Amino acid sequence: MKIWADYHTHTRYSHGSGTIEQNVQAAIKKSLRAIGISEHGPGNIGLRIKLEDFYKMRDEVERLKSKYRDINILLGCEANVVSLDGDLDIPSDVLALLDYTMVGLHPLIWPRSIKDGFGLLFENILTKAVGSKGLLEKVMKQNTIALVKAISQNRINIITHPGLHLPIDTAILARAAAKHGTVLEINAGHGYMTEEYVAIARANGAKFAIGSDAHHPKNVGNFKKALEIVEKVGLSENDIINAE
Repeated sequence: MKIWADYHTHTRYSHGSGTIEQNVQAAIKKSLRAIGISEHGPGNIGLRIKLEDFYKMRDEVERLKSKYRDINILLGCEANVVSLDGDLDIPSDVLALLDYTMVGLHPLIWPRSIKDGFGLLFENILTKAVGSKGLLEKVMKQNTIALVKAISQNRINIITHPGLHLPIDTAILARAAAKHGTVLEINAGHGYMTEEYVAIARANGAKFAIGSDAHHPKNVGNFKKALEIVEKVGLSENDIINAE
């Protein structure tokens, strides 16, 4: 199995250590046919990225396209869910600039309201601290509903590392993703995803994307951990949108 595109890479615009051009050059060395730049939205606590940076990245990507004609250079994002109602931290006018949209649940975000902060931040943190089964079930339901609402209200191509930071109901999310044409990422950078998770998601109709989540150019196109899971579960090229 060959992965021909890496849609999940970061640069200095957020918390990566390389430039867009360095990521492109790394992708070419790995013989990829497509490379995506997918910075976080401004909702992440601690990241200095601004919405206007996406306009700068759009200009830079267009410039690099004329320089590197043997690879498809795409501009995407990794937007954050910032409310229990599935609101994103990147507005529709900025999303319209992009070639694709990825969305993830992250533990440290600026919430849309106090209520959203209580549900998405405080209760998730409390769940890890106290280990209450009842609270875990509550936050898992909340997190899952927030993601389902996000993909039903927006054209989202990929959900990044589902279940990594905040627990979700795999089966429910997979069914909703399949309904709306959204795929779930098998993230090679974190390497946390279990065979059971992928098997449940596939059984409920999900398709997948393999992503490096590279924060340094040297890790662009590094899919080793994800492909180990793919092999163990027995996924085929038909299950993965960027495989052949």
